[in-house]
Amino acid sequence: MADNTPLDLLKLNLDEKIHVKLRGARTMTGTLQAFDSHCNIVLSDAIEIIYNLTDDGTLESNERKSEMVFIRGDSVTLITTPEED
Repeated sequence: MADNTPLDLLKLNLDEKIHVKLRGARTMTGTLQAFDSHCNIVLSDAIEIIYNLTDDGTLESNERKSEMVFIRGDSVTLITTPEED
């Protein structure tokens, strides 16, 4: 039986594009540069999308691009590879 951990799976995606869902209705997509055992993550060429519910009940999103970003592990809820178009 293999002793693989979720972090071993993350290691397979170094220098690959990943999608990270965060607390607070935010998502980030970028190239995985580094991570640690606390699931702190460094992404390059990152795109952050922040979702807001307006007063009339519609969902709007704001996009922000960053060359390099550090994500605290306690805000990460999901890590996956982006869907292919």
